[in-house]
Amino acid sequence: MKTGFFNVLDVQTFIEKLRGFASMPVQGIALEEADGRVLAQDVLSGEDLPLAHRACMDGYAVRAADLFGASEGNPAYLEHIGVVDIERPADFVVEAGQCATIVTGGILPEGADAVIMVEHTQDMGAGTVEMRKSLAPHENVMLRGEDAAAGAVALTAGTVLRPQEIGLLAALGIQSVSVHRRPRVGIFSTGDEVIPVSETPRVGQVRDVNSYALTALVQRAGGVATCYGIVPDVQSALEKMLAKAVAENDVVLLSGGSSVGTRDLTMAALDSLDGATVINHGVAISPGKPLILASAKKAQGQCAVWGLPGQVTSAQVVMFVLGMPFLRWLSGEREPFDQRGWPSRRAVLVRNVASRQGREDYVRVRLQNAESGETEAVPVTGKSGLLRTMLLAQGVVRIPAASEGLDGGATVDVLLFGGSC
Repeated sequence: MKTGFFNVLDVQTFIEKLRGFASMPVQGIALEEADGRVLAQDVLSGEDLPLAHRACMDGYAVRAADLFGASEGNPAYLEHIGVVDIERPADFVVEAGQCATIVTGGILPEGADAVIMVEHTQDMGAGTVEMRKSLAPHENVMLRGEDAAAGAVALTAGTVLRPQEIGLLAALGIQSVSVHRRPRVGIFSTGDEVIPVSETPRVGQVRDVNSYALTALVQRAGGVATCYGIVPDVQSALEKMLAKAVAENDVVLLSGGSSVGTRDLTMAALDSLDGATVINHGVAISPGKPLILASAKKAQGQCAVWGLPGQVTSAQVVMFVLGMPFLRWLSGEREPFDQRGWPSRRAVLVRNVASRQGREDYVRVRLQNAESGETEAVPVTGKSGLLRTMLLAQGVVRIPAASEGLDGGATVDVLLFGGSC
């Protein structure tokens, strides 16, 4: 395999290449371990939830027709016939002109079709209750099967399990679920100038920032990270480390050696792997243009190999825009690349931002509150190799490839770093 090429793809075409990698295998896990995992199969409800019509409020179970036109100035008066026990259905029927006391969660007695809140009533004594509000049928009532119907799909495959979904599964009595395994991600840095964080750099050396930053990003995206350390600019050492990382992981992230001037060792190491294919080298994105994507065969399935820029800011932005969604894709999410679903915030851009047509620019911005009450997006300027541009930024603003920039005063979507995307 000869891999010495530089072919810049637009971002959407590159994403289609990423979609060619299959989701992780399926495994069963206990419900208490399911937070953040992605369902691999539809979950069917074995029963109606709720099992019967139930009250949403404390008050009185009534027939809505009896309160037609009722108001503060024109109340209705109903006969009180009993109290609904929270633990069991009532043994009486609510007829026209009657009501029964009910608490939140109580099963609606036969004949009743609504619940009036206690705040809109007054016990007049002698078994009479004044009702000062009209109701529609089923008002303040949880209907049988409204959360989930027996035999129907309660949650679809590809759903990310949040506490809300886990609560629904618990309510249905489901104790375990089928999810996609978390992707295993191997991480290492390359370069003779890179040293461990425990050492003191001399002039010309830098500590290994990328291994730690990438590990955190992988973990935020739901992956399981393994750091392999630092590999010097020696082809045999790079080949050995790459082979080991590919054999043990689903994704390998190596930083450094992806730019046109220094790519040769990375490309040569990929050439040394049996069954390895460079899918592409170069993406029309800034920062991060020299990104390498390859696929390598292993004992079971394939491993995606990413050659990330060594520059810390570029590596982090590429991971945020493309790498983290890719890991979520492997984890089984349906549309992780659709930025419309990412945590974001609308803001007004405070000044013009120029861009070069033909590439997507991701401009780092910080947010501030304007005197008008609007949220403003302030571009964070500075050399791309400086960590401070990432420290000061709370997110990025995307400038489309067809645009020459954005005007100050424009309303933009700020993709927030604090999310899991």
